[in-house]
Amino acid sequence: MSGKLYLVATPIGNLEDITLRAINILNEVDLIAAEDTRHTLKLLNHLKIKKTLVSYYKQNEKNKSEILISELLAGKNIALVSDAGTPAISDPGYEIVKSAIKNDIEICPIPGACALINALICSGMETKEFSFIGFLSTNKKEKKEKLKEIKNDKKTLIFYEAPHKLKNNLEIIKEILGDRNIVLARELTKIHEEIVRGKISEILDKIGEPRGEFVLVIEGSKKIDDSKTEFTLEEHYKYYEEQGLEKKEIIKKIAKDRNVQKNEIYKYFMQK
Repeated sequence: MSGKLYLVATPIGNLEDITLRAINILNEVDLIAAEDTRHTLKLLNHLKIKKTLVSYYKQNEKNKSEILISELLAGKNIALVSDAGTPAISDPGYEIVKSAIKNDIEICPIPGACALINALICSGMETKEFSFIGFLSTNKKEKKEKLKEIKNDKKTLIFYEAPHKLKNNLEIIKEILGDRNIVLARELTKIHEEIVRGKISEILDKIGEPRGEFVLVIEGSKKIDDSKTEFTLEEHYKYYEEQGLEKKEIIKKIAKDRNVQKNEIYKYFMQK
């Protein structure tokens, strides 16, 4: 009989943010597969747990998955943890889950901390629907293509970001998505936890030398479409004005959205 694969969420900062069930599972399994064994060892020492650790990180994920599957098929129970938060969410885990399913191995999620959810619920932005993008590509062309792809997504957008890329990526996001409202959640659950709100341009003015890990929560597109004919011309104008567009460009866009001659829109605003 094969063992079970447990996907165990671990703290994203504060070591107290771990469930009793997670602690019990880490105590009971035969071994723990960890993204960084040194990092996980600190958590296990804090919890007074002694257990065999196996490294399982992005670069060795495919090869190690085969080894761990063999152990599971031999009857061993394995807990998979990432450095922080929930495994397989912008962290290793996908490959072994896929393999476990193929081998009819039982997979048990052990819920807990997840940075994107904590940032979202504190953001004050729409939580009913959201799109999690994770980390943007380091390739500039791919990064811009992804942002263009999601530009008109009306759902709240969530990104993970490293400190050394933050400013540059915010500039690119502003260029493609417009100067939207954004929430910058830094070092969640840690001593220096900080949540900053404002337009992207305002955030860029506020941040100095970024430090720590960041979650970006960005408002969804408010692009005017055929279903938004209830917008007044003033509301329509303000929407584009908030994106930093000049009057001439705003009038052109309003005319296109409403399928009218731009002269009509121009005359309307000249009379105001």
